[in-house]
Amino acid sequence: MNSKRTIKLIRENFSSYFFLTPWLVGFFVLTLYPMGYSLFLSFTQYNILQPPKWVGLRNLFVMFVGNAEYPRDTRFLNSLFVTFRFVFISVPLKLIFALAVAMLMNQKLRLIPFYRTIYYIPTLLGGSVAIAVLWRRLFAADGVVNAILRAAFDANPPAWISNPKYALYTLILLAVWQFGSPMIIFLAGLKQIPQEYYEAASVDGAGKVRQFFSITLPSLSPIIFFNLVMQMISAFQSFTQAFIVSGGQGGPLDSTMFYSLYLYMKGFAFYEMGYASAMAWILLIIIAVLTALTFRLSGSLVSYGSGE
Repeated sequence: MNSKRTIKLIRENFSSYFFLTPWLVGFFVLTLYPMGYSLFLSFTQYNILQPPKWVGLRNLFVMFVGNAEYPRDTRFLNSLFVTFRFVFISVPLKLIFALAVAMLMNQKLRLIPFYRTIYYIPTLLGGSVAIAVLWRRLFAADGVVNAILRAAFDANPPAWISNPKYALYTLILLAVWQFGSPMIIFLAGLKQIPQEYYEAASVDGAGKVRQFFSITLPSLSPIIFFNLVMQMISAFQSFTQAFIVSGGQGGPLDSTMFYSLYLYMKGFAFYEMGYASAMAWILLIIIAVLTALTFRLSGSLVSYGSGE
């Protein structure tokens, strides 16, 4: 009886299983298997040309401890520092800027749909190689930015891209410039806030600033949380801009050596694929821990309008 019922269920759901087959094949062949093999490679010494050699935890030992035989990889720790600095500066600035523009776009002004499209364009183009090349030229010693500063203020600005003090900040500025995606999400959230809240606050004498902190921010807290998590994950994986702007070397003096860039160099420039796989799993753990911590802290900061 049970077998007949099972066969009947399979026949009834055959079309569902059939249409799921491409996704299942893609998941197991293109996602699950590469992840498992990468985890195996993280415990090996593998240069692509020769079979992997099991070395246990040596890759992790070289990353964080090191000794006379296997010196600690100082560039790894520097790449972590540079990436954390980039994430913790660029993400808050991007969200603040995106929210400010979204509030401006939420006003009843002429040509608002046109302006929304214009402000979203940097997000579509910002991750491209062409924009990274353009950004490198803009902030070069003889670039447009320095030309404007010299003409307007008679200043002697530095070569932003070539100066280790400022190179990272040019990439942060590029990341903030790509604010379109969180802006659109903020704008959708702003439109869901009932206008009656603001009208009641105005009657009670609350000004615009008080309304922003008492109504807008609490109402947008779930969307702020969502944007924060998504932008943080994306920022940790930043690669193209640093690769192009620094010429693929993370310079000057490793000041733009993002974690993903160093991972790429280890795997495809130095052919240390086992070490690169270990770095990939460390990045996964870092993102997972920070995301879990963000969810943990969100309980007292995010309001879903239902008393939670």
